[in-house]
Amino acid sequence: MTINCNGILIDLTSPKIMGILNITPDSFYDGGKYIKDREILLQVEEMLREGATFIDIGAYSSRPGAEHVCEEEEINRILPAVTSVLERFPEALLSIDTFRSKVAKECIEAGAAIVNDISAGNMDTDMFQTVADLKAPYVMMHMKGTPQTMQKDPTYDDISKEMMHYFSKKINEAKSLGIKDIIIDPGFGFGKTIEHNYEVLSKLALFKNLEMPILVGVSRKSMIYKILNSSPSEALNGTTVVNTIALTKGANILRVHDVKEAMECIKLAEMLNP
Repeated sequence: MTINCNGILIDLTSPKIMGILNITPDSFYDGGKYIKDREILLQVEEMLREGATFIDIGAYSSRPGAEHVCEEEEINRILPAVTSVLERFPEALLSIDTFRSKVAKECIEAGAAIVNDISAGNMDTDMFQTVADLKAPYVMMHMKGTPQTMQKDPTYDDISKEMMHYFSKKINEAKSLGIKDIIIDPGFGFGKTIEHNYEVLSKLALFKNLEMPILVGVSRKSMIYKILNSSPSEALNGTTVVNTIALTKGANILRVHDVKEAMECIKLAEMLNP
């Protein structure tokens, strides 16, 4: 199970880490921490040193109720960061966390490797064709609604069944346009109650039937800290627990704020299947 990132084949049979780099002022955990160039480069250096295979850069906060950011502002935030990171770390494999095809195009053309779309093309109808033209790996996430509306009473008759149908349809559409490397993301916390999130986690292995790599992003999210009556800053241990469960159920990529601890999860989980 491999994906082609700028001509480099990445084997996802062994799980990999995607380190989160939010260059936004309002992300739920690290908003405002990585705005200046020096801060960005130091964080990327640390994540790469600790074992991250990918660095996921986002310039549009997708936390519930986040303010809308215009396309120009998103590009003005993210493109200089992509350029700066690749100048300092030319071998880095950058993932671009955006639902906008223009942002994706400019960043991939600047040297980024992956497009990570929370809307799976629903918020920009040009996204699938753009990714196909760019020949980039594509992460498609399941989300109900938009970041502004997704947590307003999300309901499902059978969430796993509905998500399988959603991904099957999206995968077929993407393949028909020529997208070759597809990764699915169940979208923990996106249009789902806490109960929905744990139901999806418990049935995560079901999504292996789609025969696509699975990305899991639960790092410090409310599905963890609300259960523990804590906060994002106190949710590292809970994140480690949930990441470990996800690995045992077939996760191929862990998207995390804390790379070192996630790498330890992978090393220990791999001892179960040497």
